[in-house]
Amino acid sequence: MTTVQDLQSMAGSEHITMLTAYDALTATIADEAGIDVLLVGDSMGNAILGYDDTLPVTVEDVASRTSAVARGAEDALVVADMPFLSFGTDRGESVTNAGRMLKKEGANAVKIESGPHTVDLTEHLSNLGIPVMAHVGLTPQSVNQTGYTQQGNDAEQAAEIVEMARAHEDAGAFACVLEHIPANLASHITEELTMPTIGIGAGPDCDGQVLVVTDATGMSDWTPPFAEAFGNVREEMADAIADYAEAVEDGQFPTEEHSH
Repeated sequence: MTTVQDLQSMAGSEHITMLTAYDALTATIADEAGIDVLLVGDSMGNAILGYDDTLPVTVEDVASRTSAVARGAEDALVVADMPFLSFGTDRGESVTNAGRMLKKEGANAVKIESGPHTVDLTEHLSNLGIPVMAHVGLTPQSVNQTGYTQQGNDAEQAAEIVEMARAHEDAGAFACVLEHIPANLASHITEELTMPTIGIGAGPDCDGQVLVVTDATGMSDWTPPFAEAFGNVREEMADAIADYAEAVEDGQFPTEEHSH
């Protein structure tokens, strides 16, 4: 099974593969394909729960789906994405919510969208034995402040992102997601840090890459410009469902072979 230590040893030597998963079946398929890390992302809000953004996702949503992914995965590292306002407000509540993902739901680590308010929390969680994956650059939970635009485009903001990543490494984070920042900035951060960086819309020089599974498989009706659909599962699924409906309507299913 992939461990936090395995991931750290891959920095600078092996490309890390990370993919979101929200159910046991997807987790099993991704696990068998050799994906290193399965992220139970709060991206479930947009990807599968029908929300416009990630903000409505609850601890219960993440907990339920983390336990499903943990049941489906045997080798991948399972990381639970802490949803909006589940951390950083009250330390005790933050520890309870993050600890639940490991103690009860079967995750191996948690991911926290990072800011100045999460540096001490990252250190505290790490000291308690809860591995923390940091997340800098575009942080979707801050959509009402930043929108979905690329971050780090000017020198001041770029310096802040570098410092935020470094502060979380010093606090004990074992890895860091770099989202939607210029490729040269991501390359610089990767060179500066010893912990592995995992990019999404951050260029090719990160230690690893992550995509939302519905984007990667072609399930989404729209793919972000920094993502790629490596299949067309949406069309395949639509065809299969249409064929099923037609077979039932025409009386071609079920047949004798499906009857007992």
